Amino acid sequence: MKPSRKFEDLVELVAILRKECPWDRKQTHESIKDNLIEEAYEAIEALDDKDFDEFKKEIGDLLLHVLFHSEMASETETFDIGDVIYTLMEKLIRRHPHVFGDTVVDGEEQVSENWENIKLKEGKKSTLDGLPSQLPSLIRAQRMQEKAANVGFDWPEWKLALEKLDEELQEFRQALENGNKNELADEFGDVLFSMVNVSRYFELNAEDSLRKTNAKFEHRFRYIEKKLNEQGKALKDSTLEEMDAYWNEAKQHHKDE
Repeated sequence: MKPSRKFEDLVELVAILRKECPWDRKQTHESIKDNLIEEAYEAIEALDDKDFDEFKKEIGDLLLHVLFHSEMASETETFDIGDVIYTLMEKLIRRHPHVFGDTVVDGEEQVSENWENIKLKEGKKSTLDGLPSQLPSLIRAQRMQEKAANVGFDWPEWKLALEKLDEELQEFRQALENGNKNELADEFGDVLFSMVNVSRYFELNAEDSLRKTNAKFEHRFRYIEKKLNEQGKALKDSTLEEMDAYWNEAKQHHKDE
């Protein structure tokens, strides 16, 4: 078998692997579910790096998981890839009546509002249904807030959201003074949630923003380790002043790149 650009050839290849490869044959939906999450994050990393050659490969890996799960499901006659495609197309057509029907919309916001209303008519009990509890908390917070905003539950302007953040910070300070750890954790969560809320008004993605800051911290901290290592020193043998000096040097070094 040779590579091709045809979807049906890829479906056939996955079926062959499932039958003839010992490793592929022994897999179950459960055994590879974490790999699906891993592949999604690898795709995001490639996208953040603007490495589109790698991104192409990573979304290919995601497609492999879709096909592999579909192949396994077909063995028990649960569903097959045709069912997956049909279900997706049916949903997209139903949820876009402004494209495939007679509904008239006035901009993106109305599209989002209609989307949520259509989902409720489909039998969803809540606007917030469909958000997996396993999502990273920052992503889930932002998606919950977006969904609530789509049905009108939102601050009318960013200044009010910022005032709410100030209020939550004050309550966090009060919890610090009270010395109650449970209360402190609750208030800290409220601060984070309010910060995510503010970010939406400026079209910032909270998860992306924190991911970039994590990468920035890692770059600078590794620079500190490198510089100290060049002097034959370990972190534990260095002063905070020394480390802070290299931290500032790393910041300048990064600006000059």
